[in-house]
Amino acid sequence: MKRVEGLRANSSQFSLEKQPFRILGGSVHYFRVPRTYWEDRLLKMKACGINTLTTYVPWNLHEPERGVFDFEDDLDLEAYLRIAASLGLWVILRPGPYICAEWDFGGLPSWLLRDQNMKLRTTYSGFTDAVNSFFDELIKKVTPYQYSQGGPIIAVQVENEYGSYAKDDKYMLFIKEALLSRGITELLLTSDNKDGLKLGGVKGALETINFQRLDINEVKYLNEIQPQKPKMVMEFWSGWFDLWGGLHHVFPAEDMISVVKEVLKLNMSINMYMFHGGTNFGFMNGAFAVGLPAPEPMVTSYDYDAPLSEAGDYTTKYHLLRNLFSSYHNQPLPELPPTQERRAYQSVVVQQHLSLWDSLHSTEKPFKSERPINMENLPVNNNNGQSYGYTLYETVITSGGTLNSKNNIRDRALVFVDKQYVGVLDYKVQELVIPDGKGSRTLGLLVENCGRVNYGTTLDEQRKGLLGDVELNSNVLRGFIIHSLDMKPGFVNSLQTTGSWVPMQQQPSFPAFFQGKLYVNSSPKDTFIKLSGWTKGVVFINGRNLGRYWSIGPQQTLYVPGPWLHKGDNQVVVFEEQEADGKLQFISSPDYGMTVDVQ
Repeated sequence: MKRVEGLRANSSQFSLEKQPFRILGGSVHYFRVPRTYWEDRLLKMKACGINTLTTYVPWNLHEPERGVFDFEDDLDLEAYLRIAASLGLWVILRPGPYICAEWDFGGLPSWLLRDQNMKLRTTYSGFTDAVNSFFDELIKKVTPYQYSQGGPIIAVQVENEYGSYAKDDKYMLFIKEALLSRGITELLLTSDNKDGLKLGGVKGALETINFQRLDINEVKYLNEIQPQKPKMVMEFWSGWFDLWGGLHHVFPAEDMISVVKEVLKLNMSINMYMFHGGTNFGFMNGAFAVGLPAPEPMVTSYDYDAPLSEAGDYTTKYHLLRNLFSSYHNQPLPELPPTQERRAYQSVVVQQHLSLWDSLHSTEKPFKSERPINMENLPVNNNNGQSYGYTLYETVITSGGTLNSKNNIRDRALVFVDKQYVGVLDYKVQELVIPDGKGSRTLGLLVENCGRVNYGTTLDEQRKGLLGDVELNSNVLRGFIIHSLDMKPGFVNSLQTTGSWVPMQQQPSFPAFFQGKLYVNSSPKDTFIKLSGWTKGVVFINGRNLGRYWSIGPQQTLYVPGPWLHKGDNQVVVFEEQEADGKLQFISSPDYGMTVDVQ
């Protein structure tokens, strides 16, 4: 088609090329889906009658160290935009820099927190300088994909739900200008829940609303603040996220479809958040803190009870939506693409184990410090600090007694004396009895960053590890040796070459790494790993971090994408904190735990 005029919001309905246009959108985050499956998920989106793909851009993955950028492989945003374009999908890009998304730190890189005075999402120069440097790299990659240049991007979102944060009234203007000055020319949008609408807008951007259940007063309010403008639900929540120790949230299909019908009857545009959730692979899950005494981490699966499941399966929601959306198209929708095959592979028998203590020589050089240092301020990763994983703090003690964390542990610590497990310290348990013993002994605190909060007003407080002093019998502990265990692929792969693996006939001491081989005799298929008899830890397959598991649930399986396996032997490594079974089961469907309806 000839391109003269892109998406406009000049009347009560959007127009594209001066013709009325309704956005039927769906969110799929490229960074939560293996690249091999991008096209599959977007074909299924197209076949559902969706015309617009919406995606966030995660700054923390694209700039893992200050000034070091990664847009390769699973982070090749340009390739993702090209696939969308080739399938005839329009794109709404949401580049942040903050994205929420139930993603660690709302997508912000943790090295920002090395600055003790950091004020995130404000015009504080330490923050704006970092945003400018990131946008210099990111925006030049996406401008050629704008509608006016023949590309799929019809709109760009300015920040994300800023009305719920609203700490600096100049900030949204700064982000808007950061986009415009780098060549963004398409329609600008903002997105907020009803309460956020009061403070989240910026002149020159269309305000949109986020909700799950339709309250006609919210729509009226949007109309009042923006008369004669198109109304859009930027995030219609098709399901919800889960927290460890809770239940699996579902939003019944009939409830979902009735809201979508109502929204469309009101002549509004809509974006399904999520259309396909995918997975929080690695350590990238966020945490939820609003209205809770302490943050609670999100699970690894981001299935979200969305219309397309975590592994890309059709659901009742999908078929109901397709049926509804088809009546908004002039021609029949494309045929449904076939679903991926699954395999319940033979159980993997664990062959050998390696104690955590014997793995330490594969980490970066330990750091000596009189006082505890939070993980972000450790002198590792080219002085960008540690972002994710575990940090081991060791010091010498000469007596037993009461260990008090002074609530300085973020988020959870396994406590050891001379490598023997003593107990756990976290937000709820802040004191622990250390048994008496002779002479000098080593006290170890293995602290896990369980995931940074991604929403709410506590973003500036998301430093992890040991944040301050810990006391034994009211005496402050000093003289620490600190090991950074971020468990990146390089570390996991280097464990293979260490000679300290022990056969399973010998009792393991915990925490430990366990190793086995998954044999695949034909072309690899998707599967789910089930860890019955294991307690808490992380699974790596061929060096890739599948994410965390925890027996408290609700999630009981981890998604293993077929493209991450190969024919023959696949290396499975499990880091387990407390208790292991001798085998790993593979099943063909997920277990997300007991369900509860979203309230």
